[in-house]
Amino acid sequence: MTMSATQTHTAPAPQRAGRSPRARPSVRRLAPYAFILPAAILFATFKLYPIGWSFVLSLFKSVEGVDTYVGFDNYARLFADPLFWTALQNTVIILMIQVPLMLALATGLAVALNSTVLRARSVFRLGFFLPMTTGLVAYGIIFSILLNQQYGLVNWLLSLIGVGEVPWLADPLWAQIALGLVLTWHYTGYNAVILLARLQTIPSELYDAAAVDGTSAWQSFRHVTLPGLQPTILLTTVLSTIGTLQIFDEPYVLTRGGPDNATLTIGVYLYQNAFTYFDFGYASAIAYVLAVLIGVLGLIQFRVLGGKS
Repeated sequence: MTMSATQTHTAPAPQRAGRSPRARPSVRRLAPYAFILPAAILFATFKLYPIGWSFVLSLFKSVEGVDTYVGFDNYARLFADPLFWTALQNTVIILMIQVPLMLALATGLAVALNSTVLRARSVFRLGFFLPMTTGLVAYGIIFSILLNQQYGLVNWLLSLIGVGEVPWLADPLWAQIALGLVLTWHYTGYNAVILLARLQTIPSELYDAAAVDGTSAWQSFRHVTLPGLQPTILLTTVLSTIGTLQIFDEPYVLTRGGPDNATLTIGVYLYQNAFTYFDFGYASAIAYVLAVLIGVLGLIQFRVLGGKS
């Protein structure tokens, strides 16, 4: 008896419709760019576009509401403008006096706040950092009241020790001194906290070794603390330089750039041309020159201070 074998034929299983395996790596490679795309669009819209448009504006001059292309005439006008040089001179004076003083005070304050002898260090740290949280316009108004020549609290306290009225905001020299003191009060605590954070990362073994060698407190500060703080001192110096070159709120609120243009800074002069005289082309030229100045000074500081670290 013979049995006929039956052969069964099975149809191949249908493939799933969808993305091919080769497409998945491409999607994975593009996924990070998709995540940063919204931020990139916002950055281009609110940063790159205004920067580019500002340069375009610097090539035009508005005459009776009509923008006229003048090329680089605004830049030539800027370098021949005595008020611009006055503003630049005032800004540089504030920079050269206030920034070193502030950083010296911030360094000393950071060392004091890091001392184990000081009790309630957290309270002191908070107290010195609080001025940085105060709004620029708010504390500018407060100091304009405190430094008022006739009824200000500062002059009243000075009168108790026999000092006459000091024209803090009415005399050119005293106005510059007052502006420097206000800036120092506001930013010293902030820089001290940054320096303190770096100070706490310096290994204590270095101080122990210095003590074994019989070094004094000053020698330990000079040969251990300062070298350890140098990268952070460079950072705070660059940030303070950039901030001082752009200073606007304090001199504008305190004196509007006066008296006799003594506190006229580049930021105040830029604002006056843009929003008082509506000369946006000239204001844009000032902004670009200021940006170049900030970049050059930043590179110089990195070369000089960074090369020593």
